[in-house]
Formats: sequence, structure tokens, C-alpha cells
Amino acid sequence: MSKILVVDDEAIITMQLEERLSAMGYTVAGMAASGEDAVDKARRFRPDLVLMDIVMPGKMNGIEAAKIVTQELDIPVVFVTSYADDSIIEKAKGVRPYGYIVKPFNELEIKAAIEVALFRKAAEQEEEKLIKAEREKISSGIQGDRLAQDGLAYLDLPEVKTVLLKDIFTDIVLFLYTDEVIKEPIFKFALEEGLKKGGRNIFAYFYSVLPKYFTKEILKDELFTYRIKRKGVFSLLPILEKCTDSLQSGDHWTSLQIILDFSETEDFDDILAIRKLILLKKEDGIPVSGIIALNIGKIDHTLIKILAESIPKIIVSTGKETTLSFAHHTFSAGSVSVVPQSTIDEVVKKSLEPVVLSLLDKPISGYDIVHEIHSRYKVLVPQARVYTLLHELMETGHLEIKVSGKSKLYCTTEIGKKHISQKLLDYKQVFQHIIGNRSEMNPE
Repeated sequence: MSKILVVDDEAIITMQLEERLSAMGYTVAGMAASGEDAVDKARRFRPDLVLMDIVMPGKMNGIEAAKIVTQELDIPVVFVTSYADDSIIEKAKGVRPYGYIVKPFNELEIKAAIEVALFRKAAEQEEEKLIKAEREKISSGIQGDRLAQDGLAYLDLPEVKTVLLKDIFTDIVLFLYTDEVIKEPIFKFALEEGLKKGGRNIFAYFYSVLPKYFTKEILKDELFTYRIKRKGVFSLLPILEKCTDSLQSGDHWTSLQIILDFSETEDFDDILAIRKLILLKKEDGIPVSGIIALNIGKIDHTLIKILAESIPKIIVSTGKETTLSFAHHTFSAGSVSVVPQSTIDEVVKKSLEPVVLSLLDKPISGYDIVHEIHSRYKVLVPQARVYTLLHELMETGHLEIKVSGKSKLYCTTEIGKKHISQKLLDYKQVFQHIIGNRSEMNPE
């Protein structure tokens, strides 16, 4: 059980984190409210990881404390902060943190960041052992396989890659995974997109924390959730039959979006039966689409081959180094593309206007836009740039502000909807013109 040190000068934040971390199965080794206190407790408690705020009272801020914790104690640090401007990020990068979370956060982001950081640290330690072992072999006259040929160069960790998928709700996607951590944020985003599209949405699962994020949608019958019991996959068949039949009979639902997560695979024959039903219904012209997800850790390659038959899009998770990103409908990606995260970062920052415009399809605050960009693309952008774009749209009458509680939400006006739609179309055409015809660029 991993030990976590929580550092934040806001008592409410530390209490929330302590409660959530305990619920996730971690041990809270201690809590600190300043940089000096953080270093002292890290030295005394030797946690496996530190969640560190940046701006705190005292002579030492979080970045300075993180430098001591990482260099002196070799303990990974994940920053949890309200600050996301370029100057702060550049300073934070200097101490090589294992993650950077922008407040407000949710438990999925916290858990994912912790697991990735712990995984990365474990991988680094394994590589250090390998290098040490190879050095010993070489020093004793035994040639190591790779390091003897290439020298004792540092073995870099895999570069983070992003898989770009076309609009999730146009077809059936088979998502095969072995890492439980990465799936929840993907499902959350897919559910949000399905609800925007309308129609009937079904989320079936063995274990998930997501239903509590969609309480309103569940109460309004916009989202139907179904917990699958162990050895009870067969019970999902009649539900799917009823839902698809209602579409055929002219029910008020226009389409069916599914996310079926089979993290337990004992009833594999029943999973195949459900897959067959979905594909047959689609062949009959019923508008059904979405994700069939499966934990492939306990099944062999022959079963995977059978499962994948006739499914047009198949994604295999490669672990914590890979992110799935479903393309916005205005920027159609190919069926499947894989690009370095650094490219995503560069494109989003340099083409921020179309990214912001694509998020204005619903009332949203400026802060939530920044948070959504980070959540969706893993890119941190300066809040000032986002607010500048929003201010310009307000000046031209394309946006207006509505107050909801304590939040100021930006809403598109009627002329704004037409303007944004045309602007996104213009961007799309320009990008296509710049890139050109791919078949001409890569003749076979």
C-alpha cells in the first residue's frame, strides 16, 4: 500500500485529499502546510510520493521544496495547484515533477496521476538495477547484450503518445486493455460526448466510479447504467435487445450509444453473444455505436482474434504512456492515428482559437475551458490567452455572460453560433489545404 504525503496550505483541500486517497486504498503518511514542513515530514516519513501545492506561506514554496524532496530523498512529486501560467510551469519543469494537476481536480485525475508517477518511478528503479547489473557484467569481463553494444547510455522511458480517433459515435470500437487505471477518464469523456449527441446512452460495467458523476443524467433517463454481476453477463442481452427493438419500433430515441466494459471475462461466450447481437443490429440499419471494452489480461490471443472479427476499429492499450483522444466532429482525424504528446502540445498551443471555439457548444466558464483542454489533450495553456479570446468574442456580440450560482458562464448568442460554426469550418478547410491530399503525399 503506497504512502502519500499531502502538502497544501488550505485545510479543506488536505482534508478532501486525505479522504479520497484513503478511499482509493492509499495510506496518507502525513499532511503539511508549507514548504519547510513538507521537507521535514518527507525526511521523517519517507513517503512513496508527495502531492505538492506550489504557492504556500513561508520562506520556501512548493517548487523549492520539491527540488529538495526529489534530489535529496529521491521521492517523486506531483504538483497540485491552481496556477497554470507559463512562468510557473517553466519553473516547475525545472525540478522534473512526475505530474502536474490543475485545481479543481477530481479523484480520477488524482488516481491516474499517482499511478502513473508510481509506475514511472518503479520503471526508473528497474532500469537503474539493469544498468548496474550490466556494469558489473562488463567490469567482470562479461559482455551485456544491449548495453555492451550501445554503451552505458540512459534507457529513456517510452515517449507519451496520443491515439486520435474519429468521432466515437459513428461506429463500434473495440477497446482492449490490461491497465485498469487508464479506462475511466476515457469512458467519462465518451459518456459526455454521447449525452451531447442525444439519443439513448447505456453504460454497463462490473466496477466503476463514473455513475456518481452523472446523477442528473441518470435521473432524467438520459443515461442508463447497469452493473454486471460476476457470471451475470447474459443478463445484459435482453436489455440490449429491448433497447434496439425500441429504435426499430419508432420509439422517441433516435440512436443508441453504448459503453460496455467487460473487466471480468469468465463469461466469454456471453460476451461474444453480446458482440454478435450489436453487430447484427448494426447490419440491420439500427443506429447503434460506441465502445465494447475488454480486459484482455486473462484471455489468450485466439479468443481476442474471435472477439475482434468484423469490428472495424480496434484499439489496444499500451499502458500508461498512451492516451486516447476522440476527435471533435469539426476536426476529423483518420480512423486511427498515433502521434507524440509533444505534437499535441504544440498544435493546441499554437492553434488555441479553434480549440476554444470547439468547447463553446455549451455554457462554460473560462476556468472550465482551461481545465477541459488539460483534461482532454494533457496540455496546459495560460488562462490569460483563453480569456483574451473570450473577451474578443464578447466585444463582437458573439458571446454573452450568464451567472449560475457563483460562476460566470460564457454562452453563444444566435449570431455567435453561426460565426463559430463558420469559423471552425474555415479552420478545417485551411488545415486540409495545408496538409494536402494524403494519398498524394504518400503514394503507394
